[in-house]
Amino acid sequence: MAENPAAEVTTANPVAEAIAALKAQFPDAVVEDNRKGYAGIVVDPEKLVEVATAARDTLGYNYLSSATAVDYLGKGDYFEMVYHTYRVPAGGPPLVIKARTPRDRATLPSVISVWPGADFQEREAYDLMGIRFEGHPNLKRILLWEGFDGHPLRKDWKEAYYEQDQKPFDSRWPQGRVYRAEERNPYGKNVRYPEGFTLDDFTPVGEAPNYDGVDLGINVQEMATPGLKTDRLVVNLGPHHPSTHGVFRMVVTLNGETVEDLQPVMGYLHRNHEKIGERNTFLQNMPFTDRLDYITSMSNNLGYALAVEHLLSLGPRYQPPTYRAEVIRVLMVELTRVVSHMWAIGFLLNDLGAFYTPALYAIAERELILDFFEAVAGSRMMCNYMRFGGVFKDLPERIQGIPLLANDRVRNEATLDYLANIINERLPRAIDELDDYLTHNEIIVTRCQGVGILPPEMAIAYSAAGPVLRASGVPYDVRRAEPYSIYPELDFDVAVRYNGDIYDRYLLRIDEMRQSVRILKQLLPRLRETEGQPIISGSKAYSPRVPEGEAYGRVENPKGELGYYVVSDGGQNPWRYHVRSPSYINLTALGPMAKGHKVADIVAILGSIDIILGEVDR
Repeated sequence: MAENPAAEVTTANPVAEAIAALKAQFPDAVVEDNRKGYAGIVVDPEKLVEVATAARDTLGYNYLSSATAVDYLGKGDYFEMVYHTYRVPAGGPPLVIKARTPRDRATLPSVISVWPGADFQEREAYDLMGIRFEGHPNLKRILLWEGFDGHPLRKDWKEAYYEQDQKPFDSRWPQGRVYRAEERNPYGKNVRYPEGFTLDDFTPVGEAPNYDGVDLGINVQEMATPGLKTDRLVVNLGPHHPSTHGVFRMVVTLNGETVEDLQPVMGYLHRNHEKIGERNTFLQNMPFTDRLDYITSMSNNLGYALAVEHLLSLGPRYQPPTYRAEVIRVLMVELTRVVSHMWAIGFLLNDLGAFYTPALYAIAERELILDFFEAVAGSRMMCNYMRFGGVFKDLPERIQGIPLLANDRVRNEATLDYLANIINERLPRAIDELDDYLTHNEIIVTRCQGVGILPPEMAIAYSAAGPVLRASGVPYDVRRAEPYSIYPELDFDVAVRYNGDIYDRYLLRIDEMRQSVRILKQLLPRLRETEGQPIISGSKAYSPRVPEGEAYGRVENPKGELGYYVVSDGGQNPWRYHVRSPSYINLTALGPMAKGHKVADIVAILGSIDIILGEVDR
């Protein structure tokens, strides 16, 4: 594995210098992307691995954050793979590398040998777009079953209840003659079989592909043969196991009770989120992002807003969000970070065998924060609160309930007083209690220290993000590495721990909650000073026209970097809408982290990653 040279690279404009260096080194293979609103370089596929290796080894772009496939059907008729690479832990903007392949013979070289974090991302592009990656050691579908016909993110693929390519559908607007697509395409007649398909010679794909990557010399068919003796065993944990954090499955190869290999199997909650996002208008996607990680809808909104605002800034009439809107945004996402980390710690205890009661204590303060979200946004979890240029609504003057019976006692207090009490009193006390009760608990120490270790160089190589990355000794936080909103003016430290095990991931979340409270205390006076100021800039367009171009908006979500790669062709719907989900990509390292540990450790290691299946499967 390559050493990290990022800290040695110090340049005023590293991206421009990197592009110049790559063009000089590969004059016939690298050109700048000069399309209007685009950036980065376009690389000859034949030289893609060489260029990627040079970007990593000589220029310090050692971290592959996001790999996105884009279908430019009717706009050049090719697929484009877009790689967002960063210098970790040095920070700074991305070097964007692109490679193209014809749609009718879509093949590109795999970059997994350069950035192992490309593993699941290339499998996703193969699964949903049909791009084959030569050299990928385990190229198979990852979100759909192996027998699925077609690739549903291609522009010419149509879902079962297809009505039109983009919303608003003609049946809804402007005439309002609404009908349900199911009425014209009833159940039972909405199935499209592959060309030439008949039941006469149909053989189900079955389970065999799920064991293809278990390359330990194990023949599953032989293991099923009566009388064959073996010390090894393939066990399926999940998908319907209470400790798999949702509908998630792990194919585990055991030698006795020791894990020799682990392959995640996912996609049970896949609903083609990105395809639906490309049917939606830009604004319609805002509530849609709530459904990714349903614990963190506020910060999900912010990442998407940043991506679209970047595109809007390419136009002549763009106005950035107002200062009060930025203060409220950071308030919401830092409260969300506390909610998410408390939830993660509570359910880690569940995974360690302390069933539910400790979890309920860990998430008690969460209810107070959700009360606040409900008062502001009208919803506790699916908040749909951010808007392009600001937020949906200002904070209410008071938080108050409605008595249902004559003697009901209801909350009725000034919103800022309510917030001040949570931020100055309740949260610090709750975090200290968690620390006091758990950090030196004998069971937690015994079960978590030295288990599920992810060394720093592997964390970077596997594109780990958030607490998983920082607990491995890598001080990389998007809020500092590529600052956004008002974070540059706020005083906080990037939490980091150095052992890379379950215990450090737990400690790091405690550290980060304290840093969030530190940020929240700085926001209280800003909220008072900006009272009455506007919460949104520009006009409140129902459906803004977004200038042509591309944007990658990313935020430091509680579970790690959440990124949105959005392409606009100048219309009111995104041409491409891709989600870089931290839960999904952090799972890339699950197998190496579990290897060598016992069966009982697997669920604890998974819990320490802190995944949400709505975000993994999308």
